[in-house]
Amino acid sequence: MNETEIYLVRHAHSTYTSDEYGRELSQKGREDQERLTNVMKNVTIDAVLSSPYMRAVQTVQGIADNNDLDIQLIEEFKERILAQEPVDNFNKAIETVWGDETVQLPGGESNEIARLRGVQALKKVLHTYRGKSVVIGTHGNLMVLMMSYYDSQYDVSFWRELDMPDVYQLSFVGDTLRAVNRIWDREKKEDE
Repeated sequence: MNETEIYLVRHAHSTYTSDEYGRELSQKGREDQERLTNVMKNVTIDAVLSSPYMRAVQTVQGIADNNDLDIQLIEEFKERILAQEPVDNFNKAIETVWGDETVQLPGGESNEIARLRGVQALKKVLHTYRGKSVVIGTHGNLMVLMMSYYDSQYDVSFWRELDMPDVYQLSFVGDTLRAVNRIWDREKKEDE
């Protein structure tokens, strides 16, 4: 049976604004996006999907261009909603929701709810693109929540170690995760 390769791409750095959909990459994010495009240039990709948030779309745009593909926006790959209003202490809020999978801050999603949303979308991708290579532009919390569905080692500590951008290749046979490999290495030179 052919493997399905899923490349989960955490978006590059963006300058914070409260506009989740419109927030764009920062100058550093644009530079890293170019490096990411170069890192992925020799990987044949069959489809590029993304969160509708601009920073995620911009991060995978070069990969889509190199493969002559349009980016399909998938609402379910947007970042988990931590709370309806900005929180006073982001780190404390993260500890709270990762400490208890069922906790929902006012107007936000629990880990359980966000994971379910992401994994349901990922399973649709696995069914639709069986045996293909697919890039998914997404966000740190949701990415790790999806990965944690398959392996509990992907937790809040793992999330804290992610780069912006970051790329993990998940190899599936059917719906079974067989391997996870990190593709992005901030320290590695592009021409190596």
